[in-house]
Amino acid sequence: MPRLRQVPRAEVADERTRKLYDLLFDDRDPVSEPGTATGTRGDWWTVFAGSPDILRHASQGFALYRDPARKLDPILRELAQTRAGWARGSQFVFSQHCKSLRGLGVSEEKIAAVPHWPVSDLFDAHERAVLAYADGLVLDGGRIADGVFAALKAFLDDEQILELTYITCLYEMHAVMSRALRTEFDDRDEPVVEVAAPDFAGRDFLDTEK
Repeated sequence: MPRLRQVPRAEVADERTRKLYDLLFDDRDPVSEPGTATGTRGDWWTVFAGSPDILRHASQGFALYRDPARKLDPILRELAQTRAGWARGSQFVFSQHCKSLRGLGVSEEKIAAVPHWPVSDLFDAHERAVLAYADGLVLDGGRIADGVFAALKAFLDDEQILELTYITCLYEMHAVMSRALRTEFDDRDEPVVEVAAPDFAGRDFLDTEK
């Protein structure tokens, strides 16, 4: 379950939040009857409903990147968002944007190759530049090599690069928040834990004379 309280339908006073609930969950209470059309529980929405202003701001961000006014090719955008989810370790963001890529007609082979794109021959030069840029934003904290930026500038104008930068970073933020709050597919136990070894307790594992 998420780390923060979910807001049931009966407690929603904000009109915009109610409309989002209606859109996503029909007339169900999403807390007692979770589930969305994409297979998620829907608890990202019910947690963020705890602050209608924040939910509204986040929803406006979703609308912005899908607006027809965007100049960036949606496949390039979704490749970056999907890679951001993978690179930041968010199963929720990665999974949702795999679906978005599929909806744009991207092949199953190419979607499956996003995690290992540097050694895949399925991506063209433009897609590789976008994926390398996404890695620089997410994995290197914005430390973008000049060669990567030059590759982007060869086929994207300034406005398209700004869109790519903003949207990719927006989804890294969502990946981080989802993991921190354990919403949706990021409600997972920490995988890196000590594995008990009772017979080894109290010993220096490099000391072979004991």
